[in-house]
Amino acid sequence: MKPILIIKTGHTVQKAFERAGDFEKWIIDGMQAKAAEFTVVSVYQDEKLPAHDAIAGVVITGSPAMVTDQLDWSEYTADWLRHALVTRLPMLGICYGHQLLAHAFGGQVDYHPQGREIGTVEVNLLDGSEQDPLFSRMGRRFSAHVSHMQSVTRLPAGAKVLGSNDFEAYHAVQFAENIWGCQFHPEFNALVMRAYIEERQETLREEGLDVEKILAGIQETPGASSLMLEFYRMIRAQEV
Repeated sequence: MKPILIIKTGHTVQKAFERAGDFEKWIIDGMQAKAAEFTVVSVYQDEKLPAHDAIAGVVITGSPAMVTDQLDWSEYTADWLRHALVTRLPMLGICYGHQLLAHAFGGQVDYHPQGREIGTVEVNLLDGSEQDPLFSRMGRRFSAHVSHMQSVTRLPAGAKVLGSNDFEAYHAVQFAENIWGCQFHPEFNALVMRAYIEERQETLREEGLDVEKILAGIQETPGASSLMLEFYRMIRAQEV
């Protein structure tokens, strides 16, 4: 059994790390799998990615970095992802990872004109999502945790929108066969989401956001969280 690759594109905020660990732990926990089944490569620390045929699937994490900065490690990762297209490797990009997939495949990423989206929000799946191999069991509407300032502003050719809300047009996207991105965070739980808001509360208030209202709206998101386990099962089923 080949390992699942977690491409780590950054470190979580300090409060979340102290309370719950980091991105890779939440992803592994969400997949209900053993840590030994994964290999974690911290590309933001200039670690190098493995050969595509050495792994069973890929998850690309969120990050405090911005895709538009086109940092060397990020562009290196984008190039690796472009080369992975022909392999049909199952890939899931989360937040920064979602944006990086769009950038790698010819789309566009930029700051969202309405600013930041943070907290627990509702995501609506669009017509046709019920046929999607990954999102078909999600239901037409679910709650999800979000924390982002940049978004995909133009999709690459051939990409299909699966989910959106009033703020974010591209919350869930199928970029190609076996390749998905979600702007929301399926690996977050309520504890992690609260930590993000508390860590950034001064900045959020400066931006005119109602921190108390956002905190009051946080809830667990079992629908969004189920995506991690569904993706894990898909990877392992394709190995058979």
